[in-house]
Amino acid sequence: MNHLIMLLQQYGLWLVFFNVLALQAGLPIPAYPVLIVAGAYAAMGGNPLWELVAVGVAAALVADTGWYLAGRRFGVSILRVLCRVSLSPDGCVRQTENIFERFGPTSMLVAKFVPGFASVATAMAGAVRLRYALFVAFDAIGAALWVSVGVGLGYLFRNAIDDAMNTLKALGQYGLMLVVAGFIAWVLIKAWRRWMFVRQLRMDRVSVDELRELIDDHKINAIVDVRSPITQAATGRIPGARAIDMQKITESFKGVPVDGEVVVYCACPNEATAVKVAQSLAKLGYKRIRPLHGGIDAWIAAGLAVEH
Repeated sequence: MNHLIMLLQQYGLWLVFFNVLALQAGLPIPAYPVLIVAGAYAAMGGNPLWELVAVGVAAALVADTGWYLAGRRFGVSILRVLCRVSLSPDGCVRQTENIFERFGPTSMLVAKFVPGFASVATAMAGAVRLRYALFVAFDAIGAALWVSVGVGLGYLFRNAIDDAMNTLKALGQYGLMLVVAGFIAWVLIKAWRRWMFVRQLRMDRVSVDELRELIDDHKINAIVDVRSPITQAATGRIPGARAIDMQKITESFKGVPVDGEVVVYCACPNEATAVKVAQSLAKLGYKRIRPLHGGIDAWIAAGLAVEH
């Protein structure tokens, strides 16, 4: 804590600005430690809380505008890029679509409190071409809430924070080792969960060429698009594909023979959502259900038509 206070004394609000900017730009650099210590330092006579909040909001808006413009330029495909740098990328795309579909731009009010959702939500806002003025309004309020919680915690619990830091300091190198070990353990747990999930994804897939042959030979019983309506509207669907309600999978498949050929596709890394739906249908008795390898992106990349 003393070291961070020294940095705040030396660099002032610039430290807060660049720390928040780096995090919101996508770098794995936590900002809350600096915000909390800045709040504690404010109680000791440092920069007032309103300045800390204003600088934090400004930094967040700069970074978030970049992701917003990327979303407008590249569409929903930018989500895949963002989700691939996450430690839990496989559910990232569909999770973002679900949240944005349900709450719209108001989801940005809490986006920064949800790990991995902040930059993806701002890119989604650009992809669906939300008006920039509306985007800035919701994003600024969300950033203000997020920064205020950080500096507010430091301001209110400055004595407890100081006691905790003094305890770690008294432990010397063991205190540092404890902090580093905790961070490493968190990363390893996330990596292990991802590895276990990827193991579950190993199932037979159909290629774009195979699917096209099945369609041409009239051997396909159902093509299922499990993406959100927002994404389907933005990129279109494979001709003849049916959209389903993820909460009513059984009802959505009435009339499809259980021994027929069914192909499921999405836009997630590793076809994660498609695999989950395929596994659910397999439990319902469907015999020939396979995810489309590469999802809708592979279909479009092959130059094949989509319908809107």
